[in-house]
Amino acid sequence: KEQARDIIKNLPPFVSPVGVFVDEKADMIKEICDFGGIHTVQLHGNEQPSYLKELEGYTLIKAFRVKEEDDLKPLANYRPHAFLLDSYVKGSPGGTGVPFKWEIARQAHKYGAIILSGGLTPENVREAIRVVKPYAVDVSSGVESSPGKKDTLLVKRFIANAKG
Repeated sequence: KEQARDIIKNLPPFVSPVGVFVDEKADMIKEICDFGGIHTVQLHGNEQPSYLKELEGYTLIKAFRVKEEDDLKPLANYRPHAFLLDSYVKGSPGGTGVPFKWEIARQAHKYGAIILSGGLTPENVREAIRVVKPYAVDVSSGVESSPGKKDTLLVKRFIANAKG
């Protein structure tokens, strides 16, 4: 908790931290977010639609793992500020670096704002944006030089290519 607050304190202006949680109790999320000054919560677990009501007052992103078109059906039951669509990889809540069929993500617009994730890299982000037209894109392993280590040049290339 303290480490997160120290990182957040040193962020430059206009950078908004996002708390990422997997099946965490709502009270714990509130405690962590309030302690660290986090206003946006990204949920990557099996949270039910009613659970999101417990986090009113925060900007909510609900992540769904996508493998096929039917994986979009549950989105109709949720009302977050945005949906993050990530690749389905058995046993992993996300961050696998594996892309999924972007044509499926394109169909999710009817449910709300879409944040596209899953296997995005500097090489494919422009095409992903062209196909899906997401509200935003999310990247992690696609800009790493080694697991957990972001590469500044890859990040810059990713941003430049995302902007077109």
